[in-house]
Amino acid sequence: MEIIEQDFQGSVRCYYSIQILHNNMNIKLPVEGSDQAGVRPVIPEVMVAEVVAVLRDDATNMPVNWNRRIKHNRDKIGTGDPLELADVVRNLALRDAEKGLSTGEKQMFGKVKRMLASELMYAKSLPLEDAMSFLDGVLAEICANQSELH
Repeated sequence: MEIIEQDFQGSVRCYYSIQILHNNMNIKLPVEGSDQAGVRPVIPEVMVAEVVAVLRDDATNMPVNWNRRIKHNRDKIGTGDPLELADVVRNLALRDAEKGLSTGEKQMFGKVKRMLASELMYAKSLPLEDAMSFLDGVLAEICANQSELH
């Protein structure tokens, strides 16, 4: 949101003020050392096409067992890579349309969709609701195409 200066133990330091949309949390992170914390800029608008291409790609092989699928997806989400988020979103959307999701997978699907939508929101300069609508539109398209194939 902004860079602020704040006194910490007698010295003034610069902090990123970050709002995390998917859980509505605000944090302050020291600018110095933010690279080690894994902070990266939001994707540029030109990368939106790459994200959409991943969403439209074929599903990747997933473990059959739902426990292993959740761990597999959690590992991908943990990378913070928007293309990995898109892969998880696509796989969960297709699985939901075809077979349904477990309760844990439904919760994960909602969370990772919001995470990806927040990336798209900043990249495309849209309100969050419009970014979610954009994402839902792409997912509806791929699920419709998938059902035509089966």
